[in-house]
Amino acid sequence: MARPRAFAATYVAPPNIALVKYWGVRDPERALPYNSSISVTLERLRSRTTVRFDPSLAEDRVTLNGSPADGGPREGVVRFLDRVRARAGRPWSAVVRSTNNFPTASGLASSASGFAALAGAATAAAGLRLTPRALSQLARFGSGSAARSVFGGFVEWRAGTRADGRDCYARPLHGPGHWPDLVDLVLLVDRAPVKQVRSADAMQRTVRTSPGYARRLEELPGRLRGIRRALRDRDAEALFPLVMEECDSFREVCETTRPALDYLTATSRAILAQVRTLNRAAGRPLAAYTHDAGAHVHVFTLEPDFARVRARLARLPGVRRALQVRPGPGGRRID
Repeated sequence: MARPRAFAATYVAPPNIALVKYWGVRDPERALPYNSSISVTLERLRSRTTVRFDPSLAEDRVTLNGSPADGGPREGVVRFLDRVRARAGRPWSAVVRSTNNFPTASGLASSASGFAALAGAATAAAGLRLTPRALSQLARFGSGSAARSVFGGFVEWRAGTRADGRDCYARPLHGPGHWPDLVDLVLLVDRAPVKQVRSADAMQRTVRTSPGYARRLEELPGRLRGIRRALRDRDAEALFPLVMEECDSFREVCETTRPALDYLTATSRAILAQVRTLNRAAGRPLAAYTHDAGAHVHVFTLEPDFARVRARLARLPGVRRALQVRPGPGGRRID
């Protein structure tokens, strides 16, 4: 008897670093954030995911970075596959293999790239043909930030206002080549802890318990406008202070969450302090730091200043590796 046909697809997607953070959802069932966010899609770093739906399988098989997934990571993938299966009308189990070429669960947005890649591979394998906007809307159910990793360059994830979420989607603001001189120095620190609390759970704890969260929401529309304008005009002197202000606001609500969410190490904090020192010495915004829910730090600067900034930061004790990364393309199917 002939073996039932399997359906497979492979998709790669990049991580992104948020210049304006999303942290907290107003509707967990529909994955609708409280605020819009803006990010830069990163070149060279990627998640690569293959999904094969096979009617002969009794259950899903999930492999992440070469090891069988279990617990929360496996459950997240299976829940997302269930959403795709329901949409496609195909109840088959799947084999999922996903790898990252950068550290996982350490604040480098591996969940964003991972679920964007899973969304692209699973929908293609299931026979769905989604527009980029629809793929972005689907990807957010795995990880909110995955909505942005569908697109390249500079991306805005619009929170929307509708209760049904139809106006909640990511869109490209500018392509990867919009600002050729902008460089992201990604500083990987030693002993970066693996997150013990999933970001999806941590952010809702912040919403409930941080005394500064409401004030942060009031301030965000102004920062969003300023960062959009600075990106449009390629204005580093306007952009860099706003990026650091936003990062400090994000960190403040994390650290005033009960219990506190402290994602940084001593090395991370030394990097932030050194960027402030560089800016003071230069008498202008030479660079800007930001980080997500992890210990690794992104430092944005312009090409003429890159060597100077890298020389000061890459040799700090505890910095394991320094990567030069630029805005890059979004996700794509590769098989």
